Amino acid sequence: MSIDELQAKIDRIESRQAIEDLASTYCHGFDKRDEARFLSIWWEDCVWAIGPPFGDFAGHAGILSALHDVLWPAWGMSQHITSNQVVEFTDPDHATACCDVDCTGLLSGSPNATFVGATYTDQVERRDGVWKIRRRDVVIHYFNSFEGDTLSKPE
Repeated sequence: MSIDELQAKIDRIESRQAIEDLASTYCHGFDKRDEARFLSIWWEDCVWAIGPPFGDFAGHAGILSALHDVLWPAWGMSQHITSNQVVEFTDPDHATACCDVDCTGLLSGSPNATFVGATYTDQVERRDGVWKIRRRDVVIHYFNSFEGDTLSKPE
């Protein structure tokens, strides 16, 4: 194996980890209401296509509007967990990342547990050595509240 081939393999491993970290940073930023952390994963020219019932949002201004005007007011608390991460590179600086997500939470004003299952498909790009999301498409598979099932800390 040549040094160039070895460097390309190392770059691919490091890139894959950076891309997978985007999904985790999304979850931590959203659930902990950390605006700076959440915004750090998106390119300024991004699109977050959540679809019904929430809508689609473009650019950092759109992301901030989604957080502050739509999503955070709707959720009293949430916990996202991603799994089944698959990353496919189209070239050294572009990839598609797909993962499934389970989100448990409470809608604002409701004591009932809510469960959401979805798939995120991301178009990610590396610019100036940094990987971020250019576009995230969300497909929601289920979004259900379960009356009588509450979420609470142990006493």
